[in-house]
Amino acid sequence: MEHNLKKAGIFTGITFLLSWIIILLFFSFGGKWGTPVSTGIIILYMLVPMITAIIVQKIIFEENVKTPLGISFRMNRWFLVAWLLPPAIAFLTLGISLSLTGVEYSPDMEGMFERFRSVFTQEQVKQMKTQISSFPVHPAWLALVQGLIAGTTINAVFGFGEELGWRGLLLRELQSMGFWKSSVIIGSVWGIWHIPVILQGHNYPEHPVAGVFMMILWCILFTPVISYVRIRAGSVVAAAIMHGTLNATAGIAIMLVKGGNDLTVGVTGLSGFISLITVNAAFYLFDRYITRDKIMSDVARHII
Repeated sequence: MEHNLKKAGIFTGITFLLSWIIILLFFSFGGKWGTPVSTGIIILYMLVPMITAIIVQKIIFEENVKTPLGISFRMNRWFLVAWLLPPAIAFLTLGISLSLTGVEYSPDMEGMFERFRSVFTQEQVKQMKTQISSFPVHPAWLALVQGLIAGTTINAVFGFGEELGWRGLLLRELQSMGFWKSSVIIGSVWGIWHIPVILQGHNYPEHPVAGVFMMILWCILFTPVISYVRIRAGSVVAAAIMHGTLNATAGIAIMLVKGGNDLTVGVTGLSGFISLITVNAAFYLFDRYITRDKIMSDVARHII
């Protein structure tokens, strides 16, 4: 199937327009970031790509949504990869962070508390420390279990809100460009879409401006990974699970480190970049030398 740049362009334009209008209206009516209302805005923001994909596919182009956009609940081993790879990336990132100069292991999570002192009051931090000390196991393991559960439930729902657009419609329409070229384009679009929330300190509270460029690069690096899993699984639902689980377990990478900053440690920092490059390399070697069913060299054959 040939790529449809017109459909991809319309989808991208509407998605950006609706998403950025939401942020503009929020601040126009006196909204403040870091409040419960802003959390609701982020949730709504994440659902826009899905809503736009349905509008473009069903209403504008009058085509079916379910099969062309990869909505399938038929399970296979790649759903398991989608679920377990994100925490593996988080732990790999943790290990890489600890190898950086000025970063050290912090089992008492003092580094994490230091990072959030600007968000929480001193009393709130004290209460959290007291609560954590009463846990029967280390909070990192609780975060792992909770993240794995959330990744296949509530987080997967919100992940689907994005993935039906990025790895559903866009991947389908740009597939004939080739795996790597389409990944760079989709990753760039995905990263640029994040700009309004990144400027508010989302993901990079210490460096919101530099964070814009970091986020775009991060999205470009993560896109081949999540696209590969989505294609292998034959379902955008697997991509939603992977997206949701990553969001739910990414915190593990900063819970046990002290030092560094949001540009160097964490899944969206330099350490996370190295982790994603490693996973990309592993998938490349797997696709080229191990599996007979090549995707990276013939992606169009694998998507309807």
